[in-house]
Amino acid sequence: MLKFVIPAVAVLGLTAVAAQSYAPEVAQVRTPSMAWHISHEGTMAKLAYGVENSDLLALMITCVPGDRSAVIYGDVQPSAARLTQVSFGATRPDPLSGGDADETRISLRDPALRGLAERGQIRVSGDAGEVTLKASREEQRAIGEFLAYCTGGQV
Repeated sequence: MLKFVIPAVAVLGLTAVAAQSYAPEVAQVRTPSMAWHISHEGTMAKLAYGVENSDLLALMITCVPGDRSAVIYGDVQPSAARLTQVSFGATRPDPLSGGDADETRISLRDPALRGLAERGQIRVSGDAGEVTLKASREEQRAIGEFLAYCTGGQV
């Protein structure tokens, strides 16, 4: 009986080892990360912190060239910024949530926005508390171009 069991176990073991060595590697799943993105819709410029090409946004700032202020949408708001609540009563739908939008404006010269372009960070607060959103050097350059476009219409 052992004559049959030992070779059978050996064959099964070798088969398992061979199958593992030829198994295709499992593709690495890349989780999309939050980052700063700039887009344009007509003359309106949008600066968003979230997952690119998705509705997963924490913060979006929009402007039209020549404006002195920008509109802020999202779950977080700049903490140290001087924000102006401009919507009272019925409002238009929020482009992020589809619900009512409370329109908040921020000066394009506000130190919080300038700090994001120059130092690469902005402190924001929301339901989960305060956090600092950071920008890479490339993102800082793009944010500076966004602010230049908003204030003067040119990049």
